[in-house]
Amino acid sequence: MFDFPLTLGVFEIFGLISGTIAIALLIKQNIWTWPIGIAYTLASIYIFLSAKLYADLALHIFYLIMSAYGWYFWLKGGSRESSTLGVSRESKRTLFILLFLCGISIYLSGTLLASYTAAELPYWDNTTTILSLLAIWLQSRKKIESWMVWLVVDILAAGIYFYKEIYFYSILYTIYIVMAFMGYFEWHKSYKHEYRNHSHDRP
Repeated sequence: MFDFPLTLGVFEIFGLISGTIAIALLIKQNIWTWPIGIAYTLASIYIFLSAKLYADLALHIFYLIMSAYGWYFWLKGGSRESSTLGVSRESKRTLFILLFLCGISIYLSGTLLASYTAAELPYWDNTTTILSLLAIWLQSRKKIESWMVWLVVDILAAGIYFYKEIYFYSILYTIYIVMAFMGYFEWHKSYKHEYRNHSHDRP
């Protein structure tokens, strides 16, 4: 149905560069991670449409929405004491509920794609998709657990894209694996610093 030109490789290279920059800025909690991430997302939409990875395609359309939300929330979601949104943790109960819902969603969406579309690797593709929805929601609210979810996504995605011969994105997600560790430790350091400061402020 779609005839994609040889410029697909150019989009992969652009995605590799812009995606890496966006994650580097995310690690540093720099607000520019969101607009650069939007540029990466647009390139990814083109690539996943060509590869018939429809769950990833839908995911990146959602990314556009969440990027706008994250951009806004990072600017406006601070506490009364500070206009800057700080790193925090999600409650264990909330995480358990969200992961349970993710498991159900992976099974149902994977079954639908396997039954009614030409999607390849529907269950694996949907695993990365659904977990990414969770990760970017946690990320938009600066929850430290987002990096642990991203780590799982990155490991699976690197394998999927290598299998699909989308080699630049396989390299990108291999880089993301390393950056997920870096992001977790950086945000954890920031979380501990903010927690100590808030403890000192209490009467």
